[in-house]
Amino acid sequence: MLRSLYSGISGMKNMQTKLDVIGNNIANVNTHGFKKSRITFKDTIYQTLQNAYGPDDGIGGINPKQVGHGSEIAGIDVIDTQGSFQSTGRVLDLAVSGDGFFIVEDGEGNEFYTRAGNFYIDADGYLVTSDGYHVLNPERGRIQVVPEGRTVENISIDPNGNINVIFSGSTTVEQRGTIGLATFSNPVGLERVGGNLFRETDNSGDANVTDGGGKINSGRLEMSNVDLAEEFTEMIVAQRGFQANTRIITTSDEILQELVNLKR
Repeated sequence: MLRSLYSGISGMKNMQTKLDVIGNNIANVNTHGFKKSRITFKDTIYQTLQNAYGPDDGIGGINPKQVGHGSEIAGIDVIDTQGSFQSTGRVLDLAVSGDGFFIVEDGEGNEFYTRAGNFYIDADGYLVTSDGYHVLNPERGRIQVVPEGRTVENISIDPNGNINVIFSGSTTVEQRGTIGLATFSNPVGLERVGGNLFRETDNSGDANVTDGGGKINSGRLEMSNVDLAEEFTEMIVAQRGFQANTRIITTSDEILQELVNLKR
C-alpha cells in the first residue's frame, strides 16, 4: 500500500486537531482570564531505504535515503501572555498584573488556580468565585470579608491584595484578610479543568505563594489573550492544509485504481 496514503491521513487528523484548538480559542475570546492555546507538529518515523556511508578508497560519501510517514502532534501549549484589562468599576472585580494566579478551593478542599477575578461575597460573608469556590489567603485560609451581623459601609482592595473594610457605624478601617497569589516554575504545565480553573501537575511545579505574584488591580478584569485576526489566519492555514492532505489521498487512490485496472 502507498505510504503517501497514510501520510495524508495523518496530516488530515492533525489539521482537524488544529481546527479544534483554534475553535476553542475563538469560542473563549470573551472569557475573562482565558489563555489561548497553540498546536505544534513534528515529523514522524522514517523508513531508511539506504544507510549513509562515509568517504572510502577515493569514493565520496553517500547520504542516507529515507522516506517519512507523515506528521504527528508535538504539543498543545498554553500561551500565558498577559491579557488586556477591562475597567468595570466594581471593587470585587480583580485583575492580576504579573504571573500570579488566584487560589480557590472547592467544597471538598481541593485547590485550583485561576486568572479570572470576578469575585463575590456570599451569605456567610466569605469571598467566593461565581461557582461558589472560596478564595484563599496566602496561608491557604478562607477570607471572611463580612462577619455575621455586621453591615459594610465601604470596601477597598489595595495592590497587595489587602481587603480593607469600613463597617456601618464606624470610621475605622479594618483589614479583613489578604488575597493570595500563587506562582509556578512552569505555569504552562498546569492542567485545565474548565470553569476558568487550572490544576497543579507534576510538571508545573508546586504552587509558590510569595510577594512575586504580581499586583492586584481592583475594579478591572483581565480579558482573554486571544487575537481574532491571528486565529482566523491560522484557521485558513489549517483549512488549506486539510485540503492539501485530502489531495494526497485522492491522488494515491487514483494510482491504486490504475494498478487495479492493469488486470483488465
